[in-house]
Amino acid sequence: MGKVTLGPQTLLYPMPALLVGANVNGTPNFMTVAWGGIACGEPPMISVAIRHVRHTLKGIKQSQTFSVNIPSVELVKETDYCGTVSGSKTDKVHTCRFDVFYGKLGSAPLIRQFPVNLECSVVQTLNSGSHALVIGRIEETHVSEECLTGGKPDVDKIKPLVYVTSPAARYQGLGEVVGKAWSVGKHLS
Repeated sequence: MGKVTLGPQTLLYPMPALLVGANVNGTPNFMTVAWGGIACGEPPMISVAIRHVRHTLKGIKQSQTFSVNIPSVELVKETDYCGTVSGSKTDKVHTCRFDVFYGKLGSAPLIRQFPVNLECSVVQTLNSGSHALVIGRIEETHVSEECLTGGKPDVDKIKPLVYVTSPAARYQGLGEVVGKAWSVGKHLS
């Protein structure tokens, strides 16, 4: 198979569609982030990359806490909206009719309609160029009861939304199952 070089690009498929939340001057605000992922297992940590000029980053710096809210496919319009307007100019909570709640930390706004919510405290913020890489310790995880099977999160019930970058520039649900983890590749040895 031939290869074509395209130069350095952020082509990671798929990316999570996440809503990162923070109180900015005491008001809950959320922004859509696709550049995020698990940063550590013990202790559990997550990273999100946010442009330096973003309104939500201001709130993260103020409180040193933030939330990561994982949308289901049913929340695609709200997720997209929160990535297209600034919280400095509009009340996204009001427009999207989010039911905001607070958990263990008391300062990281969470969205009740989203099936999974992570409360995070800032461990480190790195200036990585165009973006600040915010690394947060996951202090508490909230999962909607209807998204559990046997007391554990069920991805088929969560129905997480993912983002596919340009040129497609679209949101999708997860695709078909193609193999069992830690099993499907064993026959290669």
